[in-house]
Amino acid sequence: MPINYNEYPNDWKVIRQRILTRAKNKCEFCGVDNHTRRKAEKPNKHNIYTYTYIVLTIAHLDHDKANHEVKDERLAALCQRCHLKYDLPRHINNRRYGRNYLKHQLTLKFV
Repeated sequence: MPINYNEYPNDWKVIRQRILTRAKNKCEFCGVDNHTRRKAEKPNKHNIYTYTYIVLTIAHLDHDKANHEVKDERLAALCQRCHLKYDLPRHINNRRYGRNYLKHQLTLKFV
């Protein structure tokens, strides 16, 4: 899903750089370096090991969209893998909501 930077503070680039500097340009959960390649843990179905290019993102740790006060302790520099693992429960709930949302929609019948 693309990022809507209109929902971010005007100085987001400065905040992002500050968090990356604090993290020493490494994932704050697993320690992988930014802009490096990570070898897959297992080979693919063709018995070939693939590599992932690491790009650190800034994660909002509290997931509170209503709280627009961006403080450094609410943010973390994370690699793709750690960010996805951290957000997994939220993604599961969103998917569950989406599936249930469709079930409870009114069906309009035109006569």
